[in-house]
Amino acid sequence: MLDNEKNCAEALTLEEIGSRAKAASVRCAVLGTDKKNQVLQRAAELLIECTPQILEANERDWKLAVERQMPKGLLDRLTLSKERVASMADGLREVAALDDPIGSVSGMKRRPNGLLIGKMTVPLGVIGVIYEARPNVTSDVFALCFKTGNAVILKGGSDALQSNIAIVEVLRRALLECEVPEDVLQLIEDTSRETTKKFMHLDRYVDLMIPRGGAGLIRTVTTESTIPVIETGTGNCHIYVDSPADIVMAVDIIFNAKTQRIGVCNAAESLVVHRDIRSTLLPALELRLKEKQVELRADRDSCEFLSDAVAATEEDWGAEYLDYILSVKTVSNIDEAIAHINRYNTGHSECIVTTNYMHAQQFLREVDAAAVYVNASTRFTDGNEFGFGAEIGISTQKLHARGPMGLEALTTYKYIIYGNGQVRS
Repeated sequence: MLDNEKNCAEALTLEEIGSRAKAASVRCAVLGTDKKNQVLQRAAELLIECTPQILEANERDWKLAVERQMPKGLLDRLTLSKERVASMADGLREVAALDDPIGSVSGMKRRPNGLLIGKMTVPLGVIGVIYEARPNVTSDVFALCFKTGNAVILKGGSDALQSNIAIVEVLRRALLECEVPEDVLQLIEDTSRETTKKFMHLDRYVDLMIPRGGAGLIRTVTTESTIPVIETGTGNCHIYVDSPADIVMAVDIIFNAKTQRIGVCNAAESLVVHRDIRSTLLPALELRLKEKQVELRADRDSCEFLSDAVAATEEDWGAEYLDYILSVKTVSNIDEAIAHINRYNTGHSECIVTTNYMHAQQFLREVDAAAVYVNASTRFTDGNEFGFGAEIGISTQKLHARGPMGLEALTTYKYIIYGNGQVRS
């Protein structure tokens, strides 16, 4: 750790971390936009300057993960490169360039008694984030929480511990240099389950908990936490190829959604095919997916048109593989496709490939998911791609926030009331 980090989180109890975060959040809530942007810009510069140290720390995590035989999809999430660190820095700059929502006032209305009442956007306070082997999350979460005036306590997994420590050192250095309380950002370095459970009960200090990781982590946090939780769900994302559809377009979209990055929650895991286009689509798709050695797990009706598919099981329809595997299901019509998707999806991202406008509109209306696409890859469900800068997660629930969570999702509001001596009779 840096010599000047006397308040290093590893030396503190959870109670002390929570207390310091709460105190820092009060200071952070009143920072001006210029000061927040100064910190974010300096943090971006330092990430670039300290890239060798960050990559060295990530290499230690990576070697240990390989020894533990981490799945390929998770290993991809863990791995940093010079380009990925540069992308993290770009994310900080992009958030700095976004409008600051804090302090904005909306809905001002004058009541018959003369009171003027409106809503002011304010920070949530202290946000806790529990996440797995994704070190880029560390800088993304900091950027969004800090720009919205929130303090943040991070609890990463053991797989990315050294990477997270290195990144947090850089970010806290930026805070220090810009004369902002370092405790706005803290990392819990104890990765034990016991500490994680205690963190989920720190409701005296933490206002919101956000889990980012696999289904097991998310289920544990939503079940165990005494702090309000936003569920950032797993991604069993479907692509339905309708009849009629542009087959060349469909193959390109499926290939991109499945193989561009396998270890992310917006990668396609399930393909649903209208029976009338099986004979044209499936052989062409199988040939294309062989470029990446994608395994196809298909139902009987789909296997007729595939040379190397294996039989799908019931578990395949609901699986998030995070691997070069794709389930394939044949349906008779769009209603059957929508019913299948709504039964097995995780509320994340779903796509229809079609040239039928009415079918596209029906799919958009009836599919229950945070993001629903017509003729585009599910890989676009991302804060940067949606123009939010970095994202803190993709919410698959319906209360407070849904879909990629940018700045607005990390705020709340309070009512402000102007009067001139009114009293209630």
